[in-house]
Amino acid sequence: MAMREGSLEAPKRHPIDWKGAEYYDEEAVFKEMERVFDICHGCRRCVSLCTSFPTLFDLVDESPTMEVDGVKKADYWKVVDQCYLCDLCFMTKCPYVPPHEWNLDFPHLMLRAKAVKYKKGEVKFRDRLLTSTDALGRLASIPVVTQVTNFAIRNPAARSVMDGVLEVHKERRLPTYVSRTFRASAAPRGDFPVRDGQRTPGKVAIYATCYVNYNEPGIGHDLLAILAHNEVPAILVEKEACCGMPKLELGDLETVAKHKAINIPVLARLAREGYAILTAVPSCTLMYKQELPLMFPDDPDVKAVQEAMFDPFEYLVLRNLDGLLKTDFKEPLGRVAYQVPCHLRVQNMGNKTRDALKLAGAEVSMVERCSGHDGTWGVKKEYFANSMKIGRPVFKQMAEARPDWISSDCAISGRHIQQGMGEAGDRTRKEHPLTLLRIAYGL
Repeated sequence: MAMREGSLEAPKRHPIDWKGAEYYDEEAVFKEMERVFDICHGCRRCVSLCTSFPTLFDLVDESPTMEVDGVKKADYWKVVDQCYLCDLCFMTKCPYVPPHEWNLDFPHLMLRAKAVKYKKGEVKFRDRLLTSTDALGRLASIPVVTQVTNFAIRNPAARSVMDGVLEVHKERRLPTYVSRTFRASAAPRGDFPVRDGQRTPGKVAIYATCYVNYNEPGIGHDLLAILAHNEVPAILVEKEACCGMPKLELGDLETVAKHKAINIPVLARLAREGYAILTAVPSCTLMYKQELPLMFPDDPDVKAVQEAMFDPFEYLVLRNLDGLLKTDFKEPLGRVAYQVPCHLRVQNMGNKTRDALKLAGAEVSMVERCSGHDGTWGVKKEYFANSMKIGRPVFKQMAEARPDWISSDCAISGRHIQQGMGEAGDRTRKEHPLTLLRIAYGL
């Protein structure tokens, strides 16, 4: 295939026509995959990003024709299964994304294929279970259940059973659960005067997220402490469900819509009341900034939430530009090896976490590569080895910095990196960037 120059214009994504009948037409999906795979085969620029592209190129190179037309359509699913929708190929590598005439959106094509697979019922019980993060969290936060669950997570014999029955890899370090959730224990302060900035609303509503609520509530408490120190009035979103990202990655778009119906009315009201909406999990922020607006492009409430949604460090750095962020840092952080999660990078807002940590006096070594974990992908038995392979360059770069701290805005990625670093990781403290900022403030 003759190569053409890529577009110099900013990437533009089209709305996801997930309600259209053709969206789930397997023959149409195969036809579009063949078209896109042929272009990818002729380019191969994304070969180092993940295992989807090496899988595709191996299939092509080992086919009778050594072209995409020689690859069996049934083998296309092997490429789909390796994609965990990190979006990096679209946002950082591919020269043929819209508005280029070739109109490539590899991640959203993989999403469409996953949706077809889900409609056909070709999804494991394990995958349905792992992506039901809110339901799992509610169950696991029952005190007696919490003890049993955490014991199973830490016990080698129990993990071997999970490996055999649920196909959750026995060597994957998993987050534990808490019996006192963030939403149950948070005490946000709303008694400060509202000081709006040019770039920032002066009051904040915190969307807890499943992970912070059920697994690491300390991250949420750190955010509350930072906001209180900076005299920003804050509240919790009074009602929330999962953002829907795990179900999106599964292709279960109907459940995404159900979660949207719970979350968006509440969040839209807060947005229109002038609140900045913050989440401490990049994937959740991205869901409201990108995926839901593409799934529901004509919904004014979704648009209002999109415009009000901030990553915490995006908000804090903009607050600093407004002259409203306190910089009375008391505790030196030293060297921080910091990994930028994929779902933060593709928000195209710059390296705000790095900037905030530097403002706090940290010596930051930043790694802009995918760690390879994703939400549930790296937990699964069949993908664990690949997740560790993808993460090797990150593990190496983080260790070479000889850091005092390992950190990532994605808490799951941070745990994965610490595991991948081996003994060096076990010797190094791992904390979320919000925790580090709180430490720097001496709070």
